Amino acid sequence: MDIGQFTQVTGVDVSHVSLKRANEKLKLEWASESLSERVQLIQGSLTYKDSRFNGYDAACLIEVIEHLDISRLAAFERVLFEYAKPPVVVLTTPNREYNANYANLNETDMRHGDHRFEWTRVEFQNWANKIASQFGYTVEFSDIGEISENHGAPTQMGVFTLCE
Repeated sequence: MDIGQFTQVTGVDVSHVSLKRANEKLKLEWASESLSERVQLIQGSLTYKDSRFNGYDAACLIEVIEHLDISRLAAFERVLFEYAKPPVVVLTTPNREYNANYANLNETDMRHGDHRFEWTRVEFQNWANKIASQFGYTVEFSDIGEISENHGAPTQMGVFTLCE
């Protein structure tokens, strides 16, 4: 694992089991002292204010938000964009429209059993624009993966930048 350009990398998950698996995959017990001092895995929830989330230059939430209950979305928004308030937030989530390209999914199916919701491109962009405006960020959108003419890309990304 090469993280030379980063001074601190922190992984967060609510699941102790997932953190244990990540630790095993990263082989942190075998890492050099300088690497193990810069990489940490912590148990926590992005729906509760936590001072351990403060002070980072960026937050990456890769395929995370769709695992939150819709009723907890407002808490997540405040924890990340109001309290932690990193200068850059990279957030990806599945594009529900793209699911039509998967033969094994019905129209109402989601890609993972733990997904609480999946947004269309318009739904995601509406949410992201609202959050950016509410918390003083700008947001730019990108597609990730092979683009289908009718359904867009499988994954959608918003990069939020804090306004100065």
